[in-house]
Amino acid sequence: MTNVLIHGALGRMGRKVFEAATTDDGVKAVCGVDKVSDLSNPNFPIYDGFTGVTEKVDVIIDFSSPVCLDSILEYALKTSIPLVLCTTGYDDSDLAKIKDASNSIAIFRSANMSLGVNVLIDLVKKAVKSLDGFDIEIIEKHHNQKVDSPSGTALMLADAVKEELPEVNYVYGREGKVGKRTKTEVGIHAVRGGNIVGDHDVLFAGLNETVTLSHQAFDRSVFAVGAVKAAKYIATKKSGIFNMQDLVSEK
Repeated sequence: MTNVLIHGALGRMGRKVFEAATTDDGVKAVCGVDKVSDLSNPNFPIYDGFTGVTEKVDVIIDFSSPVCLDSILEYALKTSIPLVLCTTGYDDSDLAKIKDASNSIAIFRSANMSLGVNVLIDLVKKAVKSLDGFDIEIIEKHHNQKVDSPSGTALMLADAVKEELPEVNYVYGREGKVGKRTKTEVGIHAVRGGNIVGDHDVLFAGLNETVTLSHQAFDRSVFAVGAVKAAKYIATKKSGIFNMQDLVSEK
């Protein structure tokens, strides 16, 4: 049994992670941490900081905010507990801290915990190899409360393209007289509205034909289920950085 601490437990994703854990016989959500503590929560104890945690924890799952990274890393390093980082919006300084911490503890990090999205990444790489000369554009759509743009998933997809075509450069939207599209561009476009959970399209536009690879998430539970699978995967790892590609490749 893998005992999980959910950081951001009272947020939309934190609640979904708890639900996913209750349906997995190999995982138990033993406690949570949230800036709004709720010690009377009927499901499990929730603290307003790590100092209150007394439960035995095997893995921390984080769906919160980049501003919480320092406190999460401090606690994980002090206790040698592996991390599943599902938060997006990290800057270069944050990523450097995560990499440094991974020398001491195991860290599973992905901007998208959906197994389907990570299959999509593989398909994008194959399409890039096969569709030589096609223009590539990425369109992502999310709810109107999302604070970072473009989405971490869109950047994952763009990076998958760049792995196969190192010469490409990213263009974030277009406005005004930007000139003709260059062959090395990968356009990345963000749409925000309503309660869209997450839609991603990778468009390959060629001469007289187009190919579109798409993924739609209809409920946040797909990300929670992926996070729980990641927690079980990383529970026995000692150090290093892991991602969904590692989990998928082990199947």
